[in-house]
Amino acid sequence: MRRREFLLLLGGAMTAARALRAQQKPMPVIGYLSSGSPDPNSPFAAAFRRGLSETGYVEGQNVAIEYRWAEGDYDRLPALAADLVARKIGVIAALGLPSAVAAKSATATIPIVFAIGIDPVESGLVASLARPGGNLTGFSNIAAELNPKRLELLSELVPRARVIALLVNPKNANTEPMIRDVQDAAHAKGLQLAILKADSESEIDVAFTTLVHAGGLVIGGDPFFDSRREQLVALAARHAVPTIYGGRAYVTAGGLISYGARVSGTARQVGIYVGRILKGAKPTDLPVEQPTRFELVVNLNTANALGLTVPPSILARADEVIE
Repeated sequence: MRRREFLLLLGGAMTAARALRAQQKPMPVIGYLSSGSPDPNSPFAAAFRRGLSETGYVEGQNVAIEYRWAEGDYDRLPALAADLVARKIGVIAALGLPSAVAAKSATATIPIVFAIGIDPVESGLVASLARPGGNLTGFSNIAAELNPKRLELLSELVPRARVIALLVNPKNANTEPMIRDVQDAAHAKGLQLAILKADSESEIDVAFTTLVHAGGLVIGGDPFFDSRREQLVALAARHAVPTIYGGRAYVTAGGLISYGARVSGTARQVGIYVGRILKGAKPTDLPVEQPTRFELVVNLNTANALGLTVPPSILARADEVIE
């Protein structure tokens, strides 16, 4: 082959390669913003990726995920959200109300899919469930609204208790409404409610030392508490206090009883919504969804260790009984 023909052929190949690269779209990047810590929340992150894969996106193959963890320190969230926005990612998955609030404050243009435990309309995240408006949509497992029901279940389990304690995180924006709701439920049942507050590992330890007169404990729904799951379950066992939690993961870790939505299912749905947005859907066209079914899980081993007999009325309603 003549030199001139070879150069022309080589030049054509290089031009074609450049054109092909120009046609290929860059790999989309998702921001995963969590109020909690990586290890306790790894099942939820896995469920998120599973939902994402159902829409055709697999991490490391055709999508990248930038993870940011506040590890229970909500003051870090604004900077973490700002960092994701600066990286010009395609979508933000915001796990927990503090994460959703930080993400919304950081951007009005990047789509945000949240998973929170309260009514997103009342919290000001969206205009309505059916038509969220703006750049946010997502899922609410209404964990906070279920706290009065948890108090009722706990009082049914320990009927002689006259004082029930509620543990809350004072840094959670929903703390005061949560306290009011549980106080109303306690008053209706003739119970005294003791309020315990903790936003650090050491404060959780201190809170449990004040449970001398409480016959039971309700753990208020909060991402920080989820990140301290093992600590909470261990302290409840050490202080022999019957405790009800918001999710199954606490009970499988040795907790007594839980009532709430399956959180891993919510994380999977967040992944599906993120994938749909990457494919072109607009947040305002995706309605905010809430669970229609809640699960009651009981650990009989823990009940026996506490000297409790679980009433047949609770066992009959339980979705899962761990023996």
